Amino acid sequence: MKTEALISMLARGPVKADVRTTTRRVSLATTSGLLIAAAAMWSLLGPRPDLAFAIAMPMFWLKFMVPLGLAAAFFVASSRLARPGYKASGSWQAVTVMLVLLWASAAISLANVPSEQRATVVQGTTSWVCVASIAALAMPLLACVLLAMRSLAPTRPAWAGAAAGGLAGSVAALVYAVHCTEMTLLFLAVWYVLGIAVPAAIGAAVGPRLLRWA
Repeated sequence: MKTEALISMLARGPVKADVRTTTRRVSLATTSGLLIAAAAMWSLLGPRPDLAFAIAMPMFWLKFMVPLGLAAAFFVASSRLARPGYKASGSWQAVTVMLVLLWASAAISLANVPSEQRATVVQGTTSWVCVASIAALAMPLLACVLLAMRSLAPTRPAWAGAAAGGLAGSVAALVYAVHCTEMTLLFLAVWYVLGIAVPAAIGAAVGPRLLRWA
């Protein structure tokens, strides 16, 4: 939002804000980015070859549940931080709780793995491919959400950018899970989370520049 537009709006006196406008814009941006990421995954990577068999396994669905929960929290954070003066403490707390629970569960799982096999189990066979793929798939969605935020009035641009990046990364992880053949909690806790953290860090870095008021 441009500073002159805000001053003009305030000069007209009190106006009842429709908070649904922010949610609609972030929702539209998220949907647009999701469709782009899904199309890119399907055309460039493709679904895992044993998808029909994998959907019967609980771990397959857990790979969706974790990013979905994180996406929901980041979506709320993005919607709130796109409004002037708003914070998103509850959303950040939700993200923290989910990650702590995930990492605690992964630690328990790791404790049951023989010490000589732990590094192999954590690393998997596609660790850095996972991180790079999630980050790459997140970029169109991050751009869409940041573009939507630019038309609004975030007053905490770094936090808003981080929330947008977290949302983009979480949704990208959902999309990538259709392709990924790794099926361990440890892989999810390390490499999926790292893949989500990359666009979140990028969003936090570019937020102050892209979301500042002109």
